[in-house]
Amino acid sequence: MSDDVWLVVGLGNPGPAYAGNRHNIGYMVNDELASRLRGSWKSNKAGRSDTVEGRLTMGGPRVILCRPRSFMNEVGGPVKATAQFFKVAPERMIVIHDELDIDFDTMRLKYGGGDNGHNGLKSIRGSLGTGDFYRVRVGIGRPPGRQDVADFVLGNYSTAERKVLPFQVDTAADAIECLIDEGLDKAQSRFNS
Repeated sequence: MSDDVWLVVGLGNPGPAYAGNRHNIGYMVNDELASRLRGSWKSNKAGRSDTVEGRLTMGGPRVILCRPRSFMNEVGGPVKATAQFFKVAPERMIVIHDELDIDFDTMRLKYGGGDNGHNGLKSIRGSLGTGDFYRVRVGIGRPPGRQDVADFVLGNYSTAERKVLPFQVDTAADAIECLIDEGLDKAQSRFNS
């Protein structure tokens, strides 16, 4: 396993029907990082994922962005295959995902932990056999009233949220760069809101 390579996994559901969903924030953040790398998504030989490779900073470590092409509850297989293909250990992996228990326009970075009911994290933990990887938990808040959680996360951001969303995505991408370049403690003190 290489310690100079990072795998950054953005969680979401594939296809245009899901593109604007709250559940797809991981894809959105990885698209921003791909833009910073000036890369375009390519189908990975490991299967069922698209990747972009590059360096976020001059002389910095190699970064592989991964966008699994499977639905959220089945991402574990493609993530494991991609990690094995690039020889990246779980402790050099960052997973970006939506978080119900954090207010919209806030985020938390952490290492390890459970899946907190998130099907994508559950699938990854099951496939890797560990939860020891970094997480960028991007807040989407709780559904209003009695709205079903599944309908909420698979729903598009509100008009008001869409005005703020580009800033949230940009900040999450900055947090990932900081985590890779400066470590978890500095990233948490700057970006955990």
